[in-house]
Amino acid sequence: MARIVIAGAGAVGASIAYHLALLGADDVVLAERDTVASGATGKAMGGFRQQFSTEAEVRLARESAKLFRELGSPLFDAVGYMFLATSDDGWARLRARAEMQRGLGVPVDEVDPASVRGLRTGDVVGAVACWEDGVAEPAAVTTELVRRAAGLGVDVQEHTNALDVRHDVLVVACGATSAELVPGLPIRPLCRQLVDVGPLDGLPHDLPMTIEDETTFHFRRRGDTLRLAMTEPRPRWTDEEVVDERLVTDWRARLAHRFPPAADAAVVRAWAGLYDMTPDAHPVIGPAADGVYVACGFSGHGFMQSPAVGDAVAHELLGLEPPVDLAPYRLERFADGAVFPEQIVL
Repeated sequence: MARIVIAGAGAVGASIAYHLALLGADDVVLAERDTVASGATGKAMGGFRQQFSTEAEVRLARESAKLFRELGSPLFDAVGYMFLATSDDGWARLRARAEMQRGLGVPVDEVDPASVRGLRTGDVVGAVACWEDGVAEPAAVTTELVRRAAGLGVDVQEHTNALDVRHDVLVVACGATSAELVPGLPIRPLCRQLVDVGPLDGLPHDLPMTIEDETTFHFRRRGDTLRLAMTEPRPRWTDEEVVDERLVTDWRARLAHRFPPAADAAVVRAWAGLYDMTPDAHPVIGPAADGVYVACGFSGHGFMQSPAVGDAVAHELLGLEPPVDLAPYRLERFADGAVFPEQIVL
């Protein structure tokens, strides 16, 4: 059997290694130049949702849901993802998306946001939620998959350059730095940041990930704190991970409006990480050269899509039929002018 070396022990690389081992691959190396989950995975928001705007992404998420359900608490809590619309146009958009998602098997419902304790809803026109979605700890989930993979025989090597490891097949799953190993990949690093505020007494344990659809401002509970994020008004196309304090101030004001119990919550910490963006916000998955396979460009969705991607990539690497269609994610699509951009990039 060919020797498969995976470059990158974030969520995607760990999932590929784990699923290869499940399928019986007996010569797999998971190589990480730093430590497990030390890159974008360890800095992620920590959400899982099936509510995407394109069918391909919804199908990936439906497959990923199986592993998240199996992991369960404390690694994953199905508290739901709730999208709020504050305009008639936004509400029409949410309802249309929900209809498409339901057609693919996602249990999305129209809900009353006032049922969420502490949430200000006077300006909300409508809301939808999927209660199978929820929040997770990306680093902990990834560490668990690496533990399982190692137990099945995967050779896990931290502080190792994958290019220095003998291989027959190199799988590149390095997020925003993937182009360093495969020059020419259509991936750009985008700096994004998050903020934790708290502590707060009495946060509802079932507080859903709450997203304002028009603004993309969103927040989730993490213990006795709230984690905040939002699409930035001016994209920062850079590999420098820098916190913009003006955004921190703006997000705290938005939180005070949407969730008044947190109006005076102090900043616990703020940090930045990188999205590995592609032109259409869909990943690049498949062969890139002889003996080189890529799984990157997840545009902020790598953690939540990693279970399905890991399973599908493992099948394909071993010459088996993948459980999900990977055709929409091939590198060649950009030569043909890919035109199916994902609209919900949070």
